[in-house]
Amino acid sequence: MPKSSEELTRARKDEIVNACASLYESMSFKEITLKEIGKRTSFTRTSIYNYFQTKEEIFLALFQREYEAWIKDLDAMRLGHETLSADAFSRELAHTLERRERLLKLMSMNLYDMEDNSRLENLVDFKMAYRGSLQAVGSALKKFFPQMTAENVQDFIYAFFPFMFGIYPYTAVTPKQREAMELAGIDAACVSVYALTSVFVSKLLHGILKM
Repeated sequence: MPKSSEELTRARKDEIVNACASLYESMSFKEITLKEIGKRTSFTRTSIYNYFQTKEEIFLALFQREYEAWIKDLDAMRLGHETLSADAFSRELAHTLERRERLLKLMSMNLYDMEDNSRLENLVDFKMAYRGSLQAVGSALKKFFPQMTAENVQDFIYAFFPFMFGIYPYTAVTPKQREAMELAGIDAACVSVYALTSVFVSKLLHGILKM
């Protein structure tokens, strides 16, 4: 049965974003072009412009999809436990990010360029997904720590979300970066997403709960 126009649009957008995600596994943002993405799709490269006008819009759609996947993980964490201590919550939250390396990698890029080179409607869709992640974290905090005030929750979010933007550079060091750090006399110790996040969240939560 032929697909409707809406279904075809959605399927082709997904195919384009999937192609971008596949390339992003082994190529940098700068290396990936619309031409390269077009080679991975089942339709002509020029057809991409019917769905995305710039490379940045495709990456923003990928970024949106990663936020939406993380929201599902956060909701599963909230619904899967009746209670969590501060340390247990820290571990569970760290596990949700441990599975979202692509989200963390995208966060470490220049978000301003992606947003500036995307149409407003695409940017609004992305911001809706971002808002959903803020709400998902806030809902989890309210369930497991009912003693937290609205201001406490806001304080956590204002500290945790900026922290996330720096996780990837600290946990995914390239051989070239490692060599440069060693030559500069900087400790290039390997740290995992889980370890970095769980320690930070635990300290942040304990500090807020003591207030």
